[in-house]
Amino acid sequence: MNRNAEMVMPRINLLTTAGAVEPYTLRGARSWSPPAKPAFNRVAFSAAHVVADARSAADPWVEAAVDWDATLRYREHLLSLGLGVAEAMDTAQRGMGLDWPTALTLIEKTVAMAKGRPGALVASGVGTDQLAPRPGLTTADVIAAYEEQAEAVEAVGGRIILMASRALAAAARSPEDYEHAYGAILSRVREPVILHWLGPMFDPALAGYWGRDDLDDAMDVCLRIIAAHAGKVDGIKISLLDKEKEIAMRRRLPAGVKMYTGDDFHYPELIEGDDVGYSHALLGIFDAIAPAASAALQRLATQDVAEYRRILAPTVPLSRHVFAAPTRFYKSGVVFLAWLNGWQDHFVMVGGQQSARSALHYCELFRLADAAGLLDDPDRAVAKMRAFLAVQGIDA
Repeated sequence: MNRNAEMVMPRINLLTTAGAVEPYTLRGARSWSPPAKPAFNRVAFSAAHVVADARSAADPWVEAAVDWDATLRYREHLLSLGLGVAEAMDTAQRGMGLDWPTALTLIEKTVAMAKGRPGALVASGVGTDQLAPRPGLTTADVIAAYEEQAEAVEAVGGRIILMASRALAAAARSPEDYEHAYGAILSRVREPVILHWLGPMFDPALAGYWGRDDLDDAMDVCLRIIAAHAGKVDGIKISLLDKEKEIAMRRRLPAGVKMYTGDDFHYPELIEGDDVGYSHALLGIFDAIAPAASAALQRLATQDVAEYRRILAPTVPLSRHVFAAPTRFYKSGVVFLAWLNGWQDHFVMVGGQQSARSALHYCELFRLADAAGLLDDPDRAVAKMRAFLAVQGIDA
């Protein structure tokens, strides 16, 4: 469909915030296009979702069933847009439906696929999710679990994102326990890693990470760890949804250590930066807004800041909606948009998490995606949305 040609745009009945049903006419306008040959002046990773196998007999609350072809096809799409793939992160439902054996298979397949693409960036999540919660869990147990996963990722030629650990949050009794655990792991990895500080709004089990409830105190602990092992730290991704905290930490990082924004509320201004510096990107929302992100980053690289801002501005309301509280349910919005855009033939998620949001939430997501120019084919999106709403008992 030629979105720029004159045409009558499709209409659909959608739920309003008051619970009524009202007609909505799609805008369908996209005044930008992703670059044919992306070249950015920021490192930009998209944390990619997984596509569930809707035809599997596995019970989704018990076992992860993945459609590998569709999952890898979406990663190829992200790479073609110039975005790196942050693999097996929380966007892929890591520890939230996707277990470690399946995550390792995902990592192996993605790393192998990317090796055939010159310049492709893939970094993979290393955590401790193979550890079952139990009384008496120690930091030594956590270190061993981290090392097991790090060795497995390195064995397939992967780069490491050292994910925050629920097990460490449960086992650690002081900041010194975090310093000891991270020091032990960082001293043994082959290449510099990306650290990941995931706030409790994404995962309540990570409250008080780094051994401190106060974020400023926690930041001090994290910065001490980075300073002590700067040669083994490529950068740190922080997902606190607090731009001032990110900027403050960014300005305190050792030379050569990158800040990767994980702030899905303020990413345009954090990536653009200020007179002192800027953030690179490692974002879950880049999965959902990948074409716009690619187009905007290309403009930023050519110093066309006004166009960079214009392209990304309408994606921010969409992102804030997708990541609205309870933020940990954001993955359902990411997958919903992938389904609307034809990257998968169903709206089924690992763990059955498609049910995590309301029909009203998905209706507003549809409007905001249209406003941002992120419905690739409006007619297809409307047909899928009508099918979805029919199951909710709504005549669209």
